[in-house]
Amino acid sequence: MSGGAIVQTEGLVKDYVLGPHVVHALRGVTVAVEPGEFCAVMGPSGSGKSTFMNLLGCLDTPTSGRYWLGGHDVAGLGRDELARIRNTKIGFVFQQFNLLPRTSALENVELPLLYSGVPVRERRRRARERLADVGLAEREHHHPSQLSGGQQQRVAIARALVNDPAMILADEPTGNLDTRTSMEILALLQRLNRAGLTIVLVTHEPDIAAYAGRHLVFRDGRLLNDERRAEPRDAAAALTALPVDEEVPA
Repeated sequence: MSGGAIVQTEGLVKDYVLGPHVVHALRGVTVAVEPGEFCAVMGPSGSGKSTFMNLLGCLDTPTSGRYWLGGHDVAGLGRDELARIRNTKIGFVFQQFNLLPRTSALENVELPLLYSGVPVRERRRRARERLADVGLAEREHHHPSQLSGGQQQRVAIARALVNDPAMILADEPTGNLDTRTSMEILALLQRLNRAGLTIVLVTHEPDIAAYAGRHLVFRDGRLLNDERRAEPRDAAAALTALPVDEEVPA
């Protein structure tokens, strides 16, 4: 594998056996992602992009092929090792936010540290730092039902950041958000990326992918196109151009 890549796959294959049928979800995908890249993974439903994301996130294992994360071969690891890598190397952001409803924003952000056995005082300190990073320092005691959709997604991003991951995997992170709130989340992701964080974002919307510097397009389980964009759109600039009447109350 190339020495500098944070993610590298070689001939990645994933088959699902459904009764007498075999579904070829991924068919020999080879790709490398360098540290600090912002990649959009695109493709229609059934193209393989979600399967690819699950393999990158160590949520599933390939049928064959190789996968290196930060130089470590993870394709053949067992369940416990994969769980440890998920919790320490990868931050996840989902369309549905996946916050615990009866738990405060601060406690939601602390969760990965709780699983890692970090002492309570250190958990609180790091969780507060991450909430401040996403602009929610004053909302730490609010429950998800007391937060807007955009604020809930910011809490989810803070939770993804709390273990200082090597990479953020974002699966349709703006899918449940209006236009202005989507731009706010994309501006936050771009700011994190410019600070050096590697981001891989799954989306079916070309308008969202336009804010990423690289597009990985999947079709029928294959990587159809791999294109770098010299000048991706700037979400902060797009945000200032939106009409004021699209403001969403906090």
